[in-house]
Amino acid sequence: MLDIKLLRDDPERIAQNLRDRGTRVFADLVDTPESDWAAQTIARLASLDERYRDLLSAAEDLRREQNENSAATKAVAKLPKDQQAAARAPLIEAGRAMRDREKQLRDDTDAALRARDEAWSLVPNLTHPDTPRGHRDADHAELHQWGQRRDFAAEGFVPKDHLELAEALDLVDFASGAKVVGQKFYYLVNEAVLLDMALQRHALEVARKHGFKLHTTPDLARVEILDGLGFNPRGESTQVYSIANSDLCLVGTAEITLGGMLADEILDAERLPLLVAGLSHCFRTEAGSHGQESRGLYRVHQFTKVELFAFTAGELEISEAMHARLRDIEEEIFQSLGLPYRVIDIASGDLGGPAYRKFDLEAWMPGRGDWGEITSTSNCTDYQARRLKIRYRPEPVDGKKQKPRMVHMLNGTAVATSRALVAVLENYQQADGSVVVPEVLRPLCGFDRIGPARPAA
Repeated sequence: MLDIKLLRDDPERIAQNLRDRGTRVFADLVDTPESDWAAQTIARLASLDERYRDLLSAAEDLRREQNENSAATKAVAKLPKDQQAAARAPLIEAGRAMRDREKQLRDDTDAALRARDEAWSLVPNLTHPDTPRGHRDADHAELHQWGQRRDFAAEGFVPKDHLELAEALDLVDFASGAKVVGQKFYYLVNEAVLLDMALQRHALEVARKHGFKLHTTPDLARVEILDGLGFNPRGESTQVYSIANSDLCLVGTAEITLGGMLADEILDAERLPLLVAGLSHCFRTEAGSHGQESRGLYRVHQFTKVELFAFTAGELEISEAMHARLRDIEEEIFQSLGLPYRVIDIASGDLGGPAYRKFDLEAWMPGRGDWGEITSTSNCTDYQARRLKIRYRPEPVDGKKQKPRMVHMLNGTAVATSRALVAVLENYQQADGSVVVPEVLRPLCGFDRIGPARPAA
């Protein structure tokens, strides 16, 4: 979450950011002629913060009263003995009352802090000044394109979508997935298994070449870790599968398990930037998804992903340079696969809460005749680090030890294999129904072409 000082020092900046993103912290607030919902949000947040601070002030006043009472009690000992009992009685009674007030104040303060932080945690990160403002897909900014789209008409055939290809080549089994687990689960079959693993291995090798320490991460994480990273594990809009009778959830990305590794730690400055990559299964409910883009492997409940993650020093110029580096690595991977793509600067209204800025790579998908997201990379600055308490200690200045500062945290998709399979199958399909394997993957999967499926025995 954001530093609460921003609410106190620059409330209009927070209000404008809420407008830019369309984030409603309090669902019951509506526009009125006198005040817009963002201004009302700031007023309510400020009231919650003021309540907490007033209780802190009351606790300080009470401590002063207790100290005065204690001093008066000690002074009673200097009185003549026949006067001490009478003088001590009201002080003892006052001390008892103050202890009762202290307990009530402590409970009230804890409740006020929880109420404030629960609301404040719903306020999104600040937004990069260059991020396009808007709430529609048309508001995203295309930065550039790479690669040449095939002219299938000139080759004399109409391209199929990946699901038609996969079913014809016996590469995927959705029927068995639905029977065993439910809709949008599937089995990869035959060459698709090896192609999927080749995509994983290729992405891991690129990550390792760029200095990322490789991990196979857990597929589960505690609710407090998801909360800290800005994922919503509860409610109707959640995309998270929760494990019954536990505080565990299935992860939707290794961002969760990689980002949570250093919770409550203070890093030495020389360890930064800290680069880690994680291979994990990913589970998402994909509630409400529908339409062409949900067809086949594009939007499923389980897939495998290689995730890039970076912890940097808490300075914008440093984390922005790392953000560009992560985007370059993603582009390197998909250029090596020979897949046409474009880079999108995501508009403010479509940013996730923790993201300060986000870039997507969208591959050309001939089967749908449109672009489809294949990777994303986000700079979350110190938004996630604050709740997870991940800090670093800057180098001493003039021999003086510096206070710990929040790290900046960034994530990026090296490859999500389900969507990469969509792009590979559709872009490398041939007129005879076969699919050519991208050259860089051939040594890893052991074949250069996936031919028509063999007749059933």
